[in-house]
Amino acid sequence: MRKCLTICLLMLVCGGTQAQSLSADSAAINRLPSIPFLPSPLILDEGGKNIPVKTTAQWQQKRSEIRKQYQHWVSGTVPPAPKSFSVEVLSERTENNVKIRLVQLSFGPGNRAKMTLELMIPPSANRLPVFMTQWNHRGWAQIAVRRGYIGCVYAGADGKDDTRNYNEIFTGYDFATLMKRAWGASRVVDYLVKLPEVDTACIAITGHSRNGKQSLMAAAFDERIKAVVSSSGGTGGESTFRFSDERFESESVEEITRVFPQWFHARLRLFSGREQQLPVDQNLLMSLVAPRGLMMVSAITETQGNGWGIEQSYKSVSSAYHFLHADKNIALLLRRGRHQHAAREAEDFIDFFDYIFHRTTKAPENKMYYGYSFEKWRQHSGEKIDPAKWQPHATLSADSLIRWLLGNEPPGIGSDRVLSPVMTRNHTYPDDYLSEVIGERALPGSIAKMVVGPYNALGEDLWGNIYFPSEVVKGDSVTGKLPLVILLHDYSYATGSHQRLPAAVRRFTEKGYAVLTFDFPGFGTRIEEAANFYTRYPHWSLMGKMVADTRSIINDAYTRMPFVDTTHIYLAGYSLGGTVALLTTALDPRVKGVAAVAAFGSLRHADKSTEGVQHYSHLHGLIPRLGFFEGAEKNIPVDFDDVLRSIGSRPILIVAPQHDRHHPLPEVRRMVTPAMQTNKQLSFETPNDYGRFTAEMQEMMAGWLQAQKK
Repeated sequence: MRKCLTICLLMLVCGGTQAQSLSADSAAINRLPSIPFLPSPLILDEGGKNIPVKTTAQWQQKRSEIRKQYQHWVSGTVPPAPKSFSVEVLSERTENNVKIRLVQLSFGPGNRAKMTLELMIPPSANRLPVFMTQWNHRGWAQIAVRRGYIGCVYAGADGKDDTRNYNEIFTGYDFATLMKRAWGASRVVDYLVKLPEVDTACIAITGHSRNGKQSLMAAAFDERIKAVVSSSGGTGGESTFRFSDERFESESVEEITRVFPQWFHARLRLFSGREQQLPVDQNLLMSLVAPRGLMMVSAITETQGNGWGIEQSYKSVSSAYHFLHADKNIALLLRRGRHQHAAREAEDFIDFFDYIFHRTTKAPENKMYYGYSFEKWRQHSGEKIDPAKWQPHATLSADSLIRWLLGNEPPGIGSDRVLSPVMTRNHTYPDDYLSEVIGERALPGSIAKMVVGPYNALGEDLWGNIYFPSEVVKGDSVTGKLPLVILLHDYSYATGSHQRLPAAVRRFTEKGYAVLTFDFPGFGTRIEEAANFYTRYPHWSLMGKMVADTRSIINDAYTRMPFVDTTHIYLAGYSLGGTVALLTTALDPRVKGVAAVAAFGSLRHADKSTEGVQHYSHLHGLIPRLGFFEGAEKNIPVDFDDVLRSIGSRPILIVAPQHDRHHPLPEVRRMVTPAMQTNKQLSFETPNDYGRFTAEMQEMMAGWLQAQKK
């Protein structure tokens, strides 16, 4: 059904002939192997023969494979470089001894293709490095001129784009907008390498946002570009398609190809909800830059970013650099702030180019916010488990096994301060500054918001928000007692609970609920808690901490929130939030009921097309102890069927989309069916969709919550 809807949409956008071709491509996708993790730069025929790359010849074969697949599935195909071009100097002047030259290149059939560029050449007796960027980043080029670079801006940007008609001129090639601009950048390089002022061994390119994406494409496909910085390129830039799906609240394949259909080839949209079958991803594109200079840049809290995912890209691409003995030529800069840039970023980029071009010995810092690995945790914790011999589930209860899996929670205490509703903004201590940086989508007038913190904090000094139906709020007081739903967020590393939950908040408050949200450790305002968590708590787990934080907030609801009806406290969440909600409910009888969307599969019987237990133990570092059971999953002492049984007869809503690539429906059904036989209040919905939190699914939750009030 989902495939048919996608093809119908493509027929409307692309026309019948191209849509027929895309229909054939869609059928071909079904035959592609599933690669749930990032495809490796050092494996040939991944998902098939899986041949390790060990020789230079094999590396060149892998590069050829990446280039071919990327053009077919993602960018569209490019024509060969023109054999000649003509140059017209449109103007030339001197400003403060800097020569400024405006040039138009003409090439292709009948010289109909154009590319305009502006050069800013500082005075020098020697050949100079080149700082290339797009027309709308001229300010960056101006900074580069002061640093001794030739500044070069070219007309491959939204404001001035000479590549718009390239498809009409170069018939037979289907390159989309971003690849057209990248190919246009290579035509600028054709001109640069012929100039006596240019050091051809030191040509660099950079761009921001969509221009970061095209800069990566240009450097990947043109080896004359010796260094590249992708600044906040996001999905299709330094962020991979696999780790930008709806769970991460960044731009998914579905969203980016719907909002910006011209950027990539229409085939990419066919992978919406089945990103694991994409044969090539952005980490492979970036590996084509190796061994030349590559820096990945993003803000850790930008609304469509994913610092965790970019670190995974960095780790993957670093393997190609290591293979080529060029480890020092790859860098990572996860900066503070939002999506937009400033002069300070341009200075950082030039520092990197200086390092690559041996103009300085100052190396990039490459700070990581999510430097977790299972091996590092195993060595630091000293824990050892032989899954063949360790079988305590014969004697321990499911509750005890869940606690064991979540790690050894240190003893703690709760707060004794009454939480008074304050709706007016505290201008002395208005908010956690990261909340202000991340921002929040506008709320309708029907919702009143209470910011909790710093002296009125949740749990163990946690900031959060409580939302009320506005009709129950009078000044700074709430009339009566309301049922409470604690709404837990997904894998939104950059923004936590702040960006995409308000739509669900609106639906839940309309049903008369107070809705409480907060950030998990490692997410949003608490990003920096992740890096040293296992140094501080080697025998606990991040998932255990998330459950503990949720339970401490339940304590608050009972003892510190006079406006809460404690007989009606519910947990709800999508993806990670749903997982935490289920585990918390299993351990805390004060929770009246729980609703979860796309939240689990089976630990013991995980489908090979999914991330399996490595999702928890190796990728996200949520439950390290599960890593000991890799390859011996049947010996895992507890699974989600046990979690559901531990919840007992309390109301449960499980929403399992039929096409969830992370949690295949047969797995979920296997977990849910035994609990349904004993719990008549367990509702199981299977919408015809993939693993996302749609308006329809939010309405399912809202309707379920309304039913619980009765």
